[in-house]
Amino acid sequence: MITIDSVIKTYGETTVVDAVSLELPDSGVTSIIGPNGAGKSTLLSIVSRILGADAGVVSVEGLDVFHSPSREVAKKLSILRQDQHTTARITVRELVEFGRYPHSHGRLTAECHAAVASALEYCDLADLVDRPIHQLSGGQRQRAYVAMVLAQDTRYVLLDEPLNNLDMVHATGLMRLLRSLADERGKSVVLVLHDINYASAYSDRIVAMRDAKVVVDGPPASVITPDALESVYGMPFRVHDLDGERVASYYR
Repeated sequence: MITIDSVIKTYGETTVVDAVSLELPDSGVTSIIGPNGAGKSTLLSIVSRILGADAGVVSVEGLDVFHSPSREVAKKLSILRQDQHTTARITVRELVEFGRYPHSHGRLTAECHAAVASALEYCDLADLVDRPIHQLSGGQRQRAYVAMVLAQDTRYVLLDEPLNNLDMVHATGLMRLLRSLADERGKSVVLVLHDINYASAYSDRIVAMRDAKVVVDGPPASVITPDALESVYGMPFRVHDLDGERVASYYR
């Protein structure tokens, strides 16, 4: 379990995460939604120790994220940031091998090679292992980055807006892949999403933020409602039940 206890982050006079407390489960899919500037990505960056907090505590299975060795934290949680940039002419295999660094520090073991091969196969990249990253489509590249964090072999997989710049086909394929990671491999997938209908369709739990605070937290059935969504986004919504799934649309 990831425990977030009274976490605060400020920039000057602006509070971007305001005393947030959450417990994130050790399996399943949790989506964090909310308008721009709500604090979603900042919270995820604090949990993964990319950013420090001004107050509060984050622990992963009892391990204090802020005061533990980076290598130990990286064995428990991995993160895929939204601003992934690879300028080097590396192949898909070489990218995925980076995920093993917390375990091998660059000296790949037989276990590392097996984890890389498994991640490549699971993400349907076996035919692209020798392809340079810069030659991949957007959807292929995103799957390669997911394979990299999968090779890291952590229970907790954090992703910051992984659907950015993906069309509907590739976005749906990626969400199905993340859902299968939770269902088939027992991962806890925590991701920041802007598309509330993807969050509704693929999540076990939705955490909705606004103005640096958690406004609504619960299963899709309790978050994807007209009242809850209006409290988060400040605009009216219609919500429809289609084959047991909640689908939301904005209306004027």
